[in-house]
Amino acid sequence: MPTLGSHNLRNNLFVAPMAGVTDRPFRQLCKRLGAGYAVSEMVASNAQLWKSEKTMRRANHAGEVEPIAVQIAGADPAMMAEAARYNVASGAQIIDINMGCPAKKVCNVAAGSALLQNEPLVVRIVEAVVAAVGTGPDAVPVTLKIRTGWNRENRNAVKVARLAESAGISMLTVHGRTRADLYHGEAEYETIAAVKAAVRIPVVANGDITSPQKAKAVLAATGADAIMIGRAAQGRPWLFREIEHFLQTGELLQPPRIDEIQQVMNEHLEDHYAFYGEFTGVHTARKHIGWYTRGLSGANAFRHRMNTLDTTREQLLAVNAFFDEQKTLSDRLVYVDDEASDEAGKTGEPNKTDRLAA
Repeated sequence: MPTLGSHNLRNNLFVAPMAGVTDRPFRQLCKRLGAGYAVSEMVASNAQLWKSEKTMRRANHAGEVEPIAVQIAGADPAMMAEAARYNVASGAQIIDINMGCPAKKVCNVAAGSALLQNEPLVVRIVEAVVAAVGTGPDAVPVTLKIRTGWNRENRNAVKVARLAESAGISMLTVHGRTRADLYHGEAEYETIAAVKAAVRIPVVANGDITSPQKAKAVLAATGADAIMIGRAAQGRPWLFREIEHFLQTGELLQPPRIDEIQQVMNEHLEDHYAFYGEFTGVHTARKHIGWYTRGLSGANAFRHRMNTLDTTREQLLAVNAFFDEQKTLSDRLVYVDDEASDEAGKTGEPNKTDRLAA
């Protein structure tokens, strides 16, 4: 059983922080379905944004399964330290520093994976955050998420890992791509393996982990202590349960039954609506519905119609009617290789958040 500071984690299967996706309802759902740990959406270090509706919602951990981990982003050591203190005062039990996000709006302000270009600044930020919350009897573990480098000509994950370890990081997550790669190409697990061999702290492997078999292979190839899953869990939060079972038994679980998926989705949507309210809830739920229905028969036409509905009641009725139709085809999920699969990201806005994922 992995530990992080004083926290015992259920297992070594982690939910990646994804902007616009890993809100409290989604984190709770993934934990209930097998994830041992989940990190919140990125919270800006700019104090002027802390009282905004979006940031206050992201800092809402009421009733969340512990430990509560909050990711902060920024490029100023003093501001990052203050953001860490603020989030700990608001309930965070672990602080994660974002140096992995490749999004332009983050990198353009020299934050996220842009920081990998400035190793001395990486050290100053880590030291400032650790000094703010990570020392003394009430120390809060500080973790770090990075990529393998800025681009393929400048891979410096091993050096950054050593520097971060010396500066007091408790755990390191490595997404196996450079910033320039975004989400293209295959993840480079050999670099994650090199990082693992170079440090003593726990290392988490992230990138392209889409199935129980892939999870086992990545753990073996990298020697990582844990794996972190992002986009593959969108619309498939039961993936964590499937991986946990496979790692423990070597056997694959059967695909979930349609009625169970429908129940999981209903509970997720009800929690989502309660968290966001009527107007925001109906719009932000569209991407999740798009992911839940991705690749199912008739999903493309359904999503186009669903995106015209403006109330949570209409949305819930429509999505349940769609799943009732699926039950007439099979009692278990059957994905079809048709236009629906290709179009899955074009409605319900999932691709927008895909680009900000993990």
